[in-house]
Amino acid sequence: MDRLLALAAAPLALTCSAAGATTYLTVEQAQQAIFPGSAFEPVRLVLSDAQARAIEDKTGVNVRVREVRAWRVARGGWFIVDEVLGKHDFITYGLGIDAAGAVHGIEVMEYRESYGYEIRDPRWRAQFTGKKADAPLKLDRDIANISGATLSCRHITDGIKRLLATREIALK
Repeated sequence: MDRLLALAAAPLALTCSAAGATTYLTVEQAQQAIFPGSAFEPVRLVLSDAQARAIEDKTGVNVRVREVRAWRVARGGWFIVDEVLGKHDFITYGLGIDAAGAVHGIEVMEYRESYGYEIRDPRWRAQFTGKKADAPLKLDRDIANISGATLSCRHITDGIKRLLATREIALK
């Protein structure tokens, strides 16, 4: 009987989790928010074992997914879509990196948690602007935390650190 109840509740759990998701921007909208008026060319990139290891060694951040969703920006730079875990669910965000390898902008595209959404605050995201792969990118050191959104802040910070290293190692 307990097994039957668990099976019956499974679709409900999936529905409830998805019901909390908020989509703020599509890929195209995030691209234009970060690089207005630019054209984008998709680039297929699957990290090799050596590249993934080099990124992990440089950042101390695990490479969870080897396929990188990247677009070359016509006027120089990169736009990358990534997902990191918040507390329980994934956060989808877009990162713009300029031609010099510095953060140009960040947009939170989809947020699935019921709290921690404050990471969408432009002032918090602006802390990353100009940061390069050699920046410390440490929460509570050079990136301020948001009370009540610590895991979201930490994981977005780690994700950006990983993507900056990905650009340096695999997208130059």
